[in-house]
Amino acid sequence: MLLYLKNQKLQLILSTVKNLKTARGRKISSIKWLERHLNDPFVNLAKQKGYRSRAAFKLVEINEKYNILKDAKIVIDIGAAPGGWLQVLKEKCSKNAKIIGIDLKEIDPIDGVICMVGDFTLEENTNKLQDLLDAKADLILSDMAANACGDRQIDHLRIVGLAEIALEFTLQNLCKGGNFVAKMLKGAEEKKLLDEMRKYFSNVRYFKPKASYDESAEIYIVALGFK
Repeated sequence: MLLYLKNQKLQLILSTVKNLKTARGRKISSIKWLERHLNDPFVNLAKQKGYRSRAAFKLVEINEKYNILKDAKIVIDIGAAPGGWLQVLKEKCSKNAKIIGIDLKEIDPIDGVICMVGDFTLEENTNKLQDLLDAKADLILSDMAANACGDRQIDHLRIVGLAEIALEFTLQNLCKGGNFVAKMLKGAEEKKLLDEMRKYFSNVRYFKPKASYDESAEIYIVALGFK
C-alpha cells in the first residue's frame, strides 16, 4: 500500500520512525524531534537541493554574509560528516580547489573531495591532515561538537575545548589573509576564545544562521583576515 501513498509528510513519517524506538518505548524528546524535523523548511529544502543535511544551509548563509569561499583554493572541513558542508564547498569553490574533510564517522565519497576518518583531537590525525596539504589552507572550518549531555554548561565547555583545538591547528596551517569558522555554544567561556582569536585575525564576528534553531545556543565564530 505504500506505493499508493501520496501524502509526502506521511511517507516521511514512515521513513523516519523506523530509526526511532517503537511507539511504546519512544521518548517524548524523540517525538518532539520528529515533529520539528517534519515541519523544518530546511530539511525539505535540503532534500530538494540534494544536500545530505540541513546544516549545509548554515555554511551557505555564512558564505552569503562573508563571502569566504570565493578565493578559497585549499579548504579543510573539521567535523565534516555527513558531508553537507563538503557538498557546498564543492559546489561554490573554484573547480580546482582542494577540499579535505575529516570526521570520526565515515563520510560517503564526494567526487573531487578528500575524506578522512579519524579523531581530529589526536596528533597522529592532524599530522596526516597536514601531510595532505600542498600549501597552507585558505579556509578552515570547524563544525565539531561533542554529543550533548543535557547540561548546558558542560556542553558549552566541551565545544569551547574543540574550538580551541581547531584554532591551534588553524594558527599553524592557515595562510596569511585566510579565514576560520568555528561552531560555538553561547556560554561563559566563548568571549575568552573570541578575545584570543582577535589577536590573530583582523575581524572576528558572531553569526547565527537562520538554519540554526532559534532556541539553540548554537552560533558560529567567523574570523577573517589571518594576520
